[in-house]
Amino acid sequence: MSAHEEFAFDVAVIGAGPAGLSAAVAAAERGAKVVVCDTGTQPGGQFWRHRPESVFPEPDGHGHHGWKTYLDLRARFDAAISRGLLRYLPNTQVWMTEREDAGRFVLRLTPATGTAIEAATVRAAKLVSCTGGYDRQLPLPGWELPGVMAAGGIQAFIKANGTLPGKRFVVAGTGPFLLPVAANIAEAGGKVVAVCESASLANWLPHLGAASGVPGKALEGAEYAGIFAKHRIRYRTRTVVTEVLGESSAKSVRIAKVDADGAVIAGTEQLLEDVDVVGFGWGFTPQVELAVALGATTRIDADGSLVCVVDGQQASNVPGLYLAGEVTGVGGAVLAVAEGLVAGAAAANGEAPSAGTARQIQRHRRFAGAMHRAHPVPEKWDDLLADDTLVCRCEEVSHGEVVHARVELGATDARTMKSFTRTGMGWCQGKVCGFAVSCLSTKGADDAGTEQASLAAFAKRPVAAPLTLGEISTLDSRQPQDS
Repeated sequence: MSAHEEFAFDVAVIGAGPAGLSAAVAAAERGAKVVVCDTGTQPGGQFWRHRPESVFPEPDGHGHHGWKTYLDLRARFDAAISRGLLRYLPNTQVWMTEREDAGRFVLRLTPATGTAIEAATVRAAKLVSCTGGYDRQLPLPGWELPGVMAAGGIQAFIKANGTLPGKRFVVAGTGPFLLPVAANIAEAGGKVVAVCESASLANWLPHLGAASGVPGKALEGAEYAGIFAKHRIRYRTRTVVTEVLGESSAKSVRIAKVDADGAVIAGTEQLLEDVDVVGFGWGFTPQVELAVALGATTRIDADGSLVCVVDGQQASNVPGLYLAGEVTGVGGAVLAVAEGLVAGAAAANGEAPSAGTARQIQRHRRFAGAMHRAHPVPEKWDDLLADDTLVCRCEEVSHGEVVHARVELGATDARTMKSFTRTGMGWCQGKVCGFAVSCLSTKGADDAGTEQASLAAFAKRPVAAPLTLGEISTLDSRQPQDS
């Protein structure tokens, strides 16, 4: 396949993380001819990110959960490639999806890094989108300093490089994901000064029924508790970082206790010094842009994210479009694998999931809902912002400018805010600031649908990834060849 050639496939899969790997395997094992487009250079996605496979010794799965599942899926993935049923396109980003009159999906591709690419366009009868998500970030004073990272970015750095991006860490935000990040840091030799969890663990009490349906999560929690005890990691609940301090890079953080609404409790402030990396994680934002561009129906999930609606076969309202993983709601790798297997089978031959698989998905969905409700984004998170705090780092838009646009110019949704202030118009295209901008734009709105409309409008973008004018100029509308 060359950049100037096109081939038709039965099923195209976007992503090669837990959901994408599963979907590709399930479709290929049912005889479908499958293509997988993946931004990574090797399968695994963010969850199973590992060192380059050309490096010796081979990754042994240390620090990964579900590594046996990965190895099983990977062996079946490679077997499908060897049988000529699966084409893997690594380092490939889908920047636009559209449908032809015949209903076939057209995927426009660009290199994730560099300039080389195997094909600029792929066509397929069915599409399984497993685009995953990215770390949700909230602005606060000092978050633009070097040394401030996404919690997932720290973990990815360790998994990919086998080393640390610093020496002394503070991990802050909310949700169980903070635990493996801190554990990975400690096991790699770093010092975790503190883990600051904004929620109270008592929030789980109303959700013990949902939690008991996924006992494996309790075992993971016990494992992390052991690592925290071994490395003497301080786990502070109802605590947030209020400011990152430093002249040219992060040097210390100011922390404080918060009440149930996330408001700082006066007199509880502390300074944690000698910190060179601060990792923030406020959950994840599903990457729904490509599905939304095709017309997929969306809803607001329990964590406030915009997610896509699917049925029991992971089918969206768009004929031929199946969705799996974070794009249908953040719920973890086990759920993503189950959804991917269902989506791949359904895309290949319309097969319905077994009753056991359907129950497994339901149990994990219930657990995910409980997790989101136990670890909400603090309602008053924006109380920490000063007028000069940057909200959009790409375009250097301050909190004061955002408030002015909302109050004085009527920018009460993220898309209007974007037009007035350029928030979300930089290189990341709102992946970092989008959630915060939408919250700040709709603040005070009484209509429950306002938040969904704001996020949905922000997710609508015909170009889902940065690309060059040269790539646009070479677009063509040739009909596909038969493979």
